[in-house]
Amino acid sequence: MKTKSILLMLAVCVSAAATALAQQQQDSGGGQAPQVPVINTGSNNAPSLDTMGVKKYLLGPGDVLDLRVYNEPQFNGRLVVNDEGNIEVPFVEDPIPARCRTDREVKQDIVTALKKFLNKPQVSLQVSEMKSRPPAVVFGAVRSPSRVQMQRRAHLLDLLATSGGVTEAAGGDIQIFHTEPLMCPEPEDLAAVPVDTYKPTDPTQIGYDIYSVRDLKEGKKEANPVIRPGDIVIVQEAQPVYITGAVRAPQGLYLQQGMQLKQAIAMVGGLTQQAKASEVVIWRRQKGSSEPKKLVVNFNDIKREKAKDIELQAYDIVEVADNTGSLKMTLRSMLMGGVGTGITNTGTILTTRIIY
Repeated sequence: MKTKSILLMLAVCVSAAATALAQQQQDSGGGQAPQVPVINTGSNNAPSLDTMGVKKYLLGPGDVLDLRVYNEPQFNGRLVVNDEGNIEVPFVEDPIPARCRTDREVKQDIVTALKKFLNKPQVSLQVSEMKSRPPAVVFGAVRSPSRVQMQRRAHLLDLLATSGGVTEAAGGDIQIFHTEPLMCPEPEDLAAVPVDTYKPTDPTQIGYDIYSVRDLKEGKKEANPVIRPGDIVIVQEAQPVYITGAVRAPQGLYLQQGMQLKQAIAMVGGLTQQAKASEVVIWRRQKGSSEPKKLVVNFNDIKREKAKDIELQAYDIVEVADNTGSLKMTLRSMLMGGVGTGITNTGTILTTRIIY
């Protein structure tokens, strides 16, 4: 009898708990999350630049629209923008232009066309799939190389910011390869002027524009072009120079645009007390020759502004001899691995990259 009473009380408790849970789910809408419409951008892996651009999205071939007409299901369905940039609405004789237009502009044309069949048609038109714009790709000396799905017009600075910005290894140039023709040109597309343009003579090669990192950082409008969908943006890495010998921190540096000898020596902590500043040697590559060119510089004259500072070039080896050692032996030590294993711009070591 006692066991039956305990079981009866347990059943009552379970029933009460189930009733309370059901009531709670009913109060919160049945326990189901509200359905949020999702726009398919046509790329599962590419992050979107932002979502605000959907309102200003300009249609192109391949995009899909969802048409709904109130109480007139014969007009409902998916409308695909064809290669000519038009859509075809059921029972409407003439195609409706959609290329480089927003869904709101296309909706007005659909309403006008349906007035031939209906009295005050109530139309709903939404972009369901965005497939006309392939993602842009940015890599090189950026913090987060990525593919970026653009839902609005974006500039180079937008794309670099989305990729985390350029790294300290960034050189002076940014290459932009255009893989797709410009679909919806606007006057601002002509505002940017590249530093240089490569136009290949071989039809199998792809041309590219070159823009300056320095000009972009200085906010020059001509250095911030509009990025087309499908563009490939490569931030070139700086070439190295090597500072070795009687300096406080012998190491490799990223050669930034306009870097001179005085700046490079300051970045490695300056000369030591034993340094022979009157005979700083710069070993410089010579085009078409395996033997480097030897330049002897009086660094004391440069510091006293009696001589012009020297602008460094890629792969220069700056050797500062000391009064007690041999320049030949120091250079040999450097070539055998005495300089160090990394290249740095601000004192950090450049990690080794392995391509698998």
